[in-house]
Amino acid sequence: MRISTAQYYATTAANYQRNLNNVMKTAEQASSGLKVTTASDDPVGAARLLQLDQQEAMLGQYTNNINALNTAQAQEESVLNSINDVLQKVSELAVRAGGASLNDDDRKSIGAEVAQAEEQLLNLMNSKDANGKYIFSGASNNTPPFARNSDGTYSYQGDQTQLQLKIGDSMSLGLNDTGWDVFQQAINASRSSTNMMAPAVDDGRVALSPGLVSSGPAFDASFRGGQPYTLSFASSTQFVITDALGNDVTAEANGGGKFDPNAKGGSDINFRGVTFALDVTFQAGDTPANADAVIAGHSFQLSAKPDSFVSTRAPGNASTTVVSQTSVTNAADYNSFFPEGGAVLKFTSPTTFDLYARPLTSGSAPVSSGTVAAGVATAAGVSFTLSGAPAANDQFDVSVNTHQTQNVLDTVSQLRQALETPTQGNPAAQRHLDSVVAASIANLGNAKNQVDLARGAIGARGNVMDMQRDQIQSSGLINKSTQSLIEDADPAEVLTRLTLQQTMLQAAQLAFSKISQLGLFNKL
Repeated sequence: MRISTAQYYATTAANYQRNLNNVMKTAEQASSGLKVTTASDDPVGAARLLQLDQQEAMLGQYTNNINALNTAQAQEESVLNSINDVLQKVSELAVRAGGASLNDDDRKSIGAEVAQAEEQLLNLMNSKDANGKYIFSGASNNTPPFARNSDGTYSYQGDQTQLQLKIGDSMSLGLNDTGWDVFQQAINASRSSTNMMAPAVDDGRVALSPGLVSSGPAFDASFRGGQPYTLSFASSTQFVITDALGNDVTAEANGGGKFDPNAKGGSDINFRGVTFALDVTFQAGDTPANADAVIAGHSFQLSAKPDSFVSTRAPGNASTTVVSQTSVTNAADYNSFFPEGGAVLKFTSPTTFDLYARPLTSGSAPVSSGTVAAGVATAAGVSFTLSGAPAANDQFDVSVNTHQTQNVLDTVSQLRQALETPTQGNPAAQRHLDSVVAASIANLGNAKNQVDLARGAIGARGNVMDMQRDQIQSSGLINKSTQSLIEDADPAEVLTRLTLQQTMLQAAQLAFSKISQLGLFNKL
């Protein structure tokens, strides 16, 4: 086959350009150390490198999240440590306040210290992080978690949602603990009550404390199921307890219904997880001969404290209507449907309303709806008595005190109020103080346990973060190694290939110069 001179020159130029490109590309690889710089270099390798780059970015984000979690955990732990110190101080004050040698002025002085601790606790529990967000409000971190009500009690205003950050493809950790979990769920030791039934007028001879829960499981499993109980005194040394159905359950009390008011601890009645302190005080004219007669006939009702509510009208309400009374009217509906963390009662008209779980958002769905009847709005087993006719869009915030648990701020507040109340010459007030002090000591211990649980959870999350950080670092090293295998050039191979390509290019140049000079005239 014959080719023209022009065709030969074009073919030779194309081959030369291709060889030159190969040399330049190999020289670039030798200079940069990379064998994949564009997708055309290695389409499969380039796609894999893109995946590895995305994985590397995700690992970096996980590391940033771990750093953010570490900062948040350190802030929370610091606040919890300070709170524990305050609780320890209040516990010591409560023990000192129980001293029999103190007078009203002494207790008032202790009460002033408790008041300062109460304010300090409120400030600590409403602490903010470095971004100005409330630490213990959950997802509602622009809202102060705790607020003081008009009656001196405290309410939790945050939510029960723990913010989460991903630290792995299938692993998330809580950014903080909610105030509901840390401070609102401390077991309440004073969740029982007593009420004198006979005589109609208290003669001062027999007093029974509200009781202190000594065994939560026994209280929940046995005491609540048989309430209300009737404790009747048959004599000055014996009593009988019957449950709500009239069954005699005295055998379940310590001593089988017998007590000795003159023995140390002999007047403590332990019954189904609750300890009641009995105080028998004989009056002038009472003698050993008529002791049984003057004590017999006294009776008390023993029961668990009913849940209580605090309803606060929203400042923007169009009407001046307030909720004057709140009570549980259907226990089954209440236990099944009423929001545990509190509710918002919102009126859609003067006679219709919806009940929402707190906090109320644009996406909230009503838990219950109803119509006002005779000035009472009933929702989820709870009846709200209204002082007047509400306007459309009026809202009421409803906080619930279940008495199973107690906010530590309420515990400190109750102790302060009891210490501020004079007891000199008032046996009833002194007994009330003794009950409050005993309950406060127990509840403060429960509150510290709850804080310690939160601190333990922080430590556990810290361990998880440390292990996950190590895992991320290992994955990062593997990622880098895989990227290097795909992307990095082998220096020896590149230099060998470059030498070969340069030799081929030079040979092609020499061959072209020789062949291009050939012609028929060279044969003449």
